[in-house]
Amino acid sequence: MKNSSVNSINKALVIKIGGAILEKKHALADLLNVIASLKSQSVVLVHGGGCVVDEMLSQAGFTTEKKHGLRVTPKAQMPLIAGALAGSVNKAIVATAASLDMQAVGLSLSDGNMVSCTLSEKGLGMVGEPSAHSSKLLDTLLKANFLPIVSSIGSLANGELVNVNADDAAVAICQLLNADLLLLTDVNGVKDASGEYITSLSKSQANTLIEEGIIAGGMTAKVNAALRAASQLRRSIAVASWQSPEQIINLIAGDAVGTRIQPN
Repeated sequence: MKNSSVNSINKALVIKIGGAILEKKHALADLLNVIASLKSQSVVLVHGGGCVVDEMLSQAGFTTEKKHGLRVTPKAQMPLIAGALAGSVNKAIVATAASLDMQAVGLSLSDGNMVSCTLSEKGLGMVGEPSAHSSKLLDTLLKANFLPIVSSIGSLANGELVNVNADDAAVAICQLLNADLLLLTDVNGVKDASGEYITSLSKSQANTLIEEGIIAGGMTAKVNAALRAASQLRRSIAVASWQSPEQIINLIAGDAVGTRIQPN
């Protein structure tokens, strides 16, 4: 794995977005406008798109199964899932960026050998566990002021396509660039038992909240991905809302934004 920093002044920023923002075109445009305003900041956008995948699978007569908030991907569904994420969703984001006069490039995890994948051992079917591999393509694009938009579709060593949890994909890209990581969701962070947002969350606190069912569903996967990233990168990871994209500017300025997931 090759670590690099594309900007000696500011670390690159990896922003992960999920399906909910993709259903609200104005919200995506608002986020992209904020990214466009960050003139001296290198940004990589990593996306999932579960809602689009669910819709396409349903139209094709498939049902969706999840284990612990993670999608199960039977081999028969993989062509549709790859088409939805690396195709429809990725190109829709690129097109929105292009409409705002941004230089966007749509990628998947395998492009430029950025991220290598092994098959998950969690019984999830064609789901890949990603590992940072080569930053050469991203270094080149960021240096030329492109906005890489990366889908969470990867491939195994034998060439088979795999579905990758988008939070884990963002972590791998973050490791690749030694970047800061922002996980954007539809809520402004993680809530405690009383329903209040937590400004800082440790692994032990997170495990307790997961055991108590306070952190559940998709947020469990998001928090676990952030904990892994924080531990591997030895820095805190922000979980915040895409509904307030101007927070990104505050985040870069060093202000407290959303919930900060702390390294062990």
